Amino acid sequence: MPANTGSDPRSKPLPEEVKAVTRSTCPYCGVGCGVLIETQGREITGVRGDPDHPANFGKLCTKGTTLHFTASPAVTRQTRLLQPLQRLQRKALPTPIAWDSALDLAAERFAKTIAEHGPDAVGFYISGQLLTEDYYVFNKLAKGLIGTNNVDTNSRLCMSSAVAGYKLTLGADAPPACYDDVNHANCLFIVGSNAAFAHPVLFRRIEEAKKQNPAMKVIVADPRRTDTAGLADLYLPLQPGSDVMLFHGLLHTMLWEGWVKPDFIAAHTTGFEALKTLVRDCTPERVADVCGLRKEDLYTAAHWFATSPATLSLYCQGLNQSSSGTAKNATLINLHLATGQIGKPGAGPFSLTGQPNAMGGREVGGLANLLSAHRDLANPAHRAEVAALWGVADVPSKPGKTAVEMFQAAADGEIKALWIACTNPAQSMPDQTTVRRALERAEFVVVQEAYATASTCDWADLLLPASTWGEKDGTVTNSERRISRVRAAVPAPGEARHDWQIGVDFAQRLEKALPQQLQSALFPLFPYQNPEQIWLEHRESTRGRDLDITGLSYAMLEQQGPQQWPLREGETTGQVRLYEDGVFPTADGRARFAALPFVPLAEPRESRYPFSLTTGRLRDQWHGMTRTGTLGRLFGHVAEPVVQLHPQDMARRGLTAGDLVQVTSKRGSIVVPVQPSDELGLSQAFMAMHWGSEYLSGVSSTGEALAGVNALTTSAHCPTSKQPELKHAAVKVLKADLPWTLLGMAWLPDALALRSREDLRALMAQFPFASCVPFGRDRTGVLFRAAAHEAPETALIERIEALLGLDTPDALRYADRRLGQRRTARLVKHGASSTLEGFVLAGDTRAEVWIKPLLEDEQPAGAYGRLILMPGAQAPIAVTAKSRQVCTCFNVSEDSIQEQLTRCNGSPDERLATLQGQLQCGTNCGSCLPELRRLVRAQPQDMRTTDVL
Repeated sequence: MPANTGSDPRSKPLPEEVKAVTRSTCPYCGVGCGVLIETQGREITGVRGDPDHPANFGKLCTKGTTLHFTASPAVTRQTRLLQPLQRLQRKALPTPIAWDSALDLAAERFAKTIAEHGPDAVGFYISGQLLTEDYYVFNKLAKGLIGTNNVDTNSRLCMSSAVAGYKLTLGADAPPACYDDVNHANCLFIVGSNAAFAHPVLFRRIEEAKKQNPAMKVIVADPRRTDTAGLADLYLPLQPGSDVMLFHGLLHTMLWEGWVKPDFIAAHTTGFEALKTLVRDCTPERVADVCGLRKEDLYTAAHWFATSPATLSLYCQGLNQSSSGTAKNATLINLHLATGQIGKPGAGPFSLTGQPNAMGGREVGGLANLLSAHRDLANPAHRAEVAALWGVADVPSKPGKTAVEMFQAAADGEIKALWIACTNPAQSMPDQTTVRRALERAEFVVVQEAYATASTCDWADLLLPASTWGEKDGTVTNSERRISRVRAAVPAPGEARHDWQIGVDFAQRLEKALPQQLQSALFPLFPYQNPEQIWLEHRESTRGRDLDITGLSYAMLEQQGPQQWPLREGETTGQVRLYEDGVFPTADGRARFAALPFVPLAEPRESRYPFSLTTGRLRDQWHGMTRTGTLGRLFGHVAEPVVQLHPQDMARRGLTAGDLVQVTSKRGSIVVPVQPSDELGLSQAFMAMHWGSEYLSGVSSTGEALAGVNALTTSAHCPTSKQPELKHAAVKVLKADLPWTLLGMAWLPDALALRSREDLRALMAQFPFASCVPFGRDRTGVLFRAAAHEAPETALIERIEALLGLDTPDALRYADRRLGQRRTARLVKHGASSTLEGFVLAGDTRAEVWIKPLLEDEQPAGAYGRLILMPGAQAPIAVTAKSRQVCTCFNVSEDSIQEQLTRCNGSPDERLATLQGQLQCGTNCGSCLPELRRLVRAQPQDMRTTDVL
């Protein structure tokens, strides 16, 4: 849907421009980096890493360093939701509605649904990007006021298996380690995590720890040879889904070699005999066969892990997003318990949180099976404690619908009203066919969102504008249990309100509208006037629990900075590591071994679907890209959506780089360009998780709209954690027969570019394949690419040209209707020379190889005007394309790096230092350092000259 421009108070000048710096926290990954937000008046003008924040000590990644660009007035006016909107009919454009009327309508519709169908006919789907205070309000609203446990979060998609694994083995959802442990570890076991991309600032600490202690062994287990694997002393390219067998096999070897710790096992654990029996048959031969690994490497990994003075495991979505997610987490923890690698510096199983506040959401019980302060919904005593705290008669005992279940229930007509806050399920959920059927069938859908460009907004009956990073106040908790303050640097734009405030205002109205029998509160449920009041109630709920923070306060966070939990009343500092005394939060104080068998993938490869498709992150993008996707500069490293295959798999199928292929699973099919990658094993495919219908779309032969990568993924999920297997789907890959192609690119005014991209996005579904992305660094451009079986109507191409600013009298044109070809170009004079400002190649895009760089690099183009319009024109020798960008901060290309490396001598570290000194790459945020090191190692000795600059 088009962005709502509304009123924007930041456009009104202040009487006096005031410069200020505000301490806050980055809104991206679970590292939880501190940031310093620079403002002038009501505008965010810069962002720096906070040197005093213990998570990052001043470092930021490419995403964090560009936060201020995403908050610019131009971006806000084009992408933000700035006033409440109501859609009177599905698929119609929404119209403005006053806040009071919007909340009254929401309360009326929810109350009516509850009265007619019961509390479980409504559901709330929220987000790990909400603040803890926001989360608390929604959890209380659903479970305390309405009386339904149908409140779940997108953290179900990333962290629920980690929660289940910790609780099953250690007794509580509490990561026992901390970031500083990477400096004390003698062995790092990184599995199911591409930390170099997903947690870049933490990866900087790992790189530095390895540099300071070269003897530290690093093992990386991953089906893809990622940049993280580039740091490994031992790389284990295991087959997708075989992690449990790997961990059982490592334990088998440890037992055989006598590397386990019987004293620790006897004193601090239970259940080891059952586990020994289970792993007896997991011999090196069997494990090597199932996992696709060498027996010698299995032995080495087991030896390093078990005999190291301190072993730290780091893991993320590769373990979590699986139909065996709980088993993967628990069996890895088994290794730590068996070898005593827990409760001491540098040792322990450390789950890396995906989102900025997935941990905070778990703390307040923001999942369908949890209650406040890590209480279990199934425990009557826990329900009674929460009911007493809230002043309600009871908390419902019936388990709520988890994320996948909630949307299936809506698709089946069981859930009739959905409230979606700060998340984009029409992009991020698996099996998009079911998700979109749910959004269509639900009788009333509320979307509480900061960005009007999120695809879920297209299904909303009511859109409520929310504040976002830089405008909010509250707290978040990072991966190492560290609570940080989030502070507002500027007012929220337009009529946007804070998430907690929207929830409270709605709850107060709903309480009056609900049937009398549901109004059972002993005192007002939602009396809050500010986030601190909410937080204080949350704090009280933790008293006596494993995450007790009764000794913490907003004042302490202001005066002493971020703090780790637990931090009990009377204590002056939080606990850095857990279980140092060998006592675990279980009934008998002992950790429990989990004897869980290896279970194959929910959807293994087979003859009809011979490829294993996995998804993962790009280095410079975040989730559905509603924020990072507003910046062309963050598309420099990976410019457009692609699916990657092993070069041999491409050769066998007659595919070359850039060919369009149809990728099909049992749920859907998409068309996307293919690209070779030697990071992958044979019969594997990879596609970034970020490419949803906002950037990649098309239409099937039956006319059904397709919806990005998650049209392919499966909703099969772990039976314990209910987390879906987003990391694997069986697919087939066939060359797409779409001979008619189109490429349009143009530089556009900053104030119009993102709006034009949104208007172009609305046209993507008219093609079997289409993608639309921004580009550019100091200027803003938009790229639109499409393919079809035959040329579409001229009016459609003219519309694309108009949105790219090519409907002007000075545009050059060529058209051949018989051949289905059309070319349009616009050149602008700058003194004696001209540059290409925009073009459309329709019907034949082979000239892209030289016309695209002519525009992107703003090369003189006056001499090429006629050539641009000539089909089949050969590329001018003077026009050469730049290679792929490696360093985003300084816009350094791979070719520049390779050229400089030919002049570098010495050790790899010396060559890297010379490279950085000459080109500055890797000297700012450091996100490109893993790739720079890989390029340095790959440079043959005989290509380097003796001339060192």
